[in-house]
Amino acid sequence: MNSQVNLCCIKLYLMGITSKIDVQTINKGDIIMAKIVTMGEIMLRLSTPGYEKFIQADSFDVNYGGGEANVAVSLANYGHNAYFVTKVPKNPIGDCAVASLRKYNVNTEFIAKGGERLGIYFLETGASMRASNVVYDRAHSSIAEATASDFDFDAIFDGADWFHFTGITPALSDGAAELTEAALKAAKAKGITVSVDLNFRKKLWTSEKAQKVMTNLMQYVDVCIGNEEDAEKVLGFKPSGTDVTSGELELAGYQDIFKQMIDKFGFKYVVSSLRESYSASDNGWSACIYDGKEFYHSRKYNVRIVDRVGGGDSFAAGLICGLIDGKNMKDALEFGVAASALKHTIPGDYNLVTRADVETLVGGDASGRVQR
Repeated sequence: MNSQVNLCCIKLYLMGITSKIDVQTINKGDIIMAKIVTMGEIMLRLSTPGYEKFIQADSFDVNYGGGEANVAVSLANYGHNAYFVTKVPKNPIGDCAVASLRKYNVNTEFIAKGGERLGIYFLETGASMRASNVVYDRAHSSIAEATASDFDFDAIFDGADWFHFTGITPALSDGAAELTEAALKAAKAKGITVSVDLNFRKKLWTSEKAQKVMTNLMQYVDVCIGNEEDAEKVLGFKPSGTDVTSGELELAGYQDIFKQMIDKFGFKYVVSSLRESYSASDNGWSACIYDGKEFYHSRKYNVRIVDRVGGGDSFAAGLICGLIDGKNMKDALEFGVAASALKHTIPGDYNLVTRADVETLVGGDASGRVQR
C-alpha cells in the first residue's frame, strides 16, 4: 500500500475510531478521499408549493431524498467516494430516484432493482407558529421488502472506511431491521467504522419497538448521533431540564446522558444536534459532542429556515467528513454544525454546499453577502 492509500485510515486509527488499516483511500491534494457507504430508503418527495397547506395545493413540487441518501449526497459534494445502497422498483420512478443521486456523483452500482414501489412522502412546510407536516405513503416499498440476499455486502464493503445508517431503515419493517443488522455484521467483520443517526420516527414505530430493535444494533456502532428526542425514544436516555419547544437548553443534562450511553454501549463519540425552536421559521442551531473525557458545545447559529428537511442528515455528513479529514472532535463538530446551518437555507432534501462554503461559515463569515 502506498502512503496515499493509508493516510485516511491512519488518521482514523490514531484517533481511536477504527482498528482497520488496509483501505482503498486516495489523497487528492490535501483532502482525504474516503469510501463511505450509506444504506437506507430513498423516497419521492411531493411538497406543496411555497407554504401552502395540503388542502390549498393544486400541484406538488418533486424532489427525492431520504436520511442515508442525503448523507451520501453531502459526502459526495465534499469529494468523498460515497456509495448509497438501497432497493428501488424497476420502473421510471425508481430510475429517477437513482438519477437524482448520480447527478451529485453518488456511486449507485450496488442499488438493487425490484419490488413493488418507491416510498413517497408528502410535505407541507410550516411557517411562524404553524408546524410543518409530513404524511408517509411508504408501506411495502422495495427497500422495506428487501432481504440480505439482494446485496453482496462483501463487495459493497470492500475497501470501505465508513458505514452510516439511521434508525429509519430498521423502522420500515422487521425484514428491514434484519437487513440492517446483516449489513452491520458485514461492516464490522471488515473493521469498518460505523455511525448511526438514531432518527426516531413516531409514524413508523413505537418507542418500545424502537428501543428493542435499536438497543441490539448499538453493539456495532462507534459514533452515535441523535437529538434529545432520539436519545429518549430510541435508547431510553432523557437529558434533564430540556424542552426543545421552550427554546432553551440545559447542557449539563446532555453530558450526563452521554456518559451513560458511552458506559452502556462503548461508543467512541456521542453527538447531538441541538435545535432551539423559536418558531417553524426561526431556530437556534448548535451541537455537542462527548468522547468519554471531554464535552464540547459548538457555536450556535440563528437560522431563518427555508427548508429544514435533511438538516440532521447534513449535520451527520459534515461530522463524518470532519472526522475522516482528521480534524479533532471540536473542529469536526463545528464543520458539521456549519454545514447543517447552511442546509436549512436550501430547498429540497439534499445539502448542495461545498467544502469552501462550509469553511467560510466556520471561519466566521455569516454575512450572506453576494460573492463576486
